[in-house]
Amino acid sequence: MPAVNVPAEAPPTVAELRAGQEVAGVFACSRKDRLTTKTGSPYLAVELRDRTGTVAARAFRDADVLAGRFERGDLVQVTGRVERFRDELQLELRTIARVEPGTVDPAAFLPTAYRDLEELDGFLEHLASEVFHPGDQALLALLLGDAELRAEWRRAPCTRNGHHAYLGGLLEHTVAVGTLALEVRQLHVRLDSDLLITSALVHDLGKTREFTYGAEIGLTEEGRMLGHIELGLRMLREAAARVPALDAARETAIAHCVLTHHGPDPAPGRRFASAEALALARINSLDATVKGALEHGLA
Repeated sequence: MPAVNVPAEAPPTVAELRAGQEVAGVFACSRKDRLTTKTGSPYLAVELRDRTGTVAARAFRDADVLAGRFERGDLVQVTGRVERFRDELQLELRTIARVEPGTVDPAAFLPTAYRDLEELDGFLEHLASEVFHPGDQALLALLLGDAELRAEWRRAPCTRNGHHAYLGGLLEHTVAVGTLALEVRQLHVRLDSDLLITSALVHDLGKTREFTYGAEIGLTEEGRMLGHIELGLRMLREAAARVPALDAARETAIAHCVLTHHGPDPAPGRRFASAEALALARINSLDATVKGALEHGLA
């Protein structure tokens, strides 16, 4: 499929589109269908999206030719004119083609966290400073000191369609769970505070390797096949091998909390092995379900 280079000028946003407006810009293609009119002629129906919303687009001329120039999930360069159809705006396409990979950052077309990521980063570091166990402390220092990992921590969502389903959602959720863990340890002083907070901060670490970013948030191959819990456990094992202060028993305790943060495995005999694991699962569920209700309504 041929690709096009993107012009330097900023494209109009969906929210800025008006009837009669000529459009030449870049959007994410979130749907693509080849349909037929009542007379049997083919036409191309797509949905274009950016951070501000979506707009339907149609191409009645050269539908099959244009369809061969891009796929659903691509970022596309389009030209056309905005028309009003049945009281809704619709873009009548003249051209549409996939943009050259690397020309545009896909993140510019995806939803993002409302909260300031710098502020959330500061909260994450504050929560880590509340951990005093030498092994836990060294583990967090190693993870938070990894610039590439921190960038992915800031970028990743928590889910694709559920709670915190936007860029920065993972960091927002991690800080929320860590903050709740801090409060719970003050109410229940017999809990191992360092284990609970450390586990809260790393419980979703695997999500930094779970997603891809294009016109939509997708899954990496390892994310699809393994899931974020297994990815997170692998990352923790890799990091723990570089932390002499973290002994095997402590690593296992953290790993158990991560493994069971969605609840214990339903297999016979698999239960929470620590009060900290139980607390983490309940705290994680609290933030996820309340956030989900606020974003999507009560089920």
